Amino acid sequence: MYELVISDLAKRQLSKLPQDIKDRMGKSLDRIKARPHHFVLRLTGSPYYRLRVGDYRVIMDIKEQKMIILVLELGHRRNIYE
Repeated sequence: MYELVISDLAKRQLSKLPQDIKDRMGKSLDRIKARPHHFVLRLTGSPYYRLRVGDYRVIMDIKEQKMIILVLELGHRRNIYE
């Protein structure tokens, strides 16, 4: 299983979200630890991946050699890609 590492920016963004969205994000992030490539898509023109959680997106990097999922950013889909 992959280890989940959340950046400081992502922690701040997560703390500002409503509780029901936090719960959904937590469940989704736990689910992808076994097979992350099954649930995520690579961003076009970028080395990062995205995970869809309803109207919210999680931007992450997957380190294959170390088996780490690094959560970089998260937020509403209208704001996250800017």
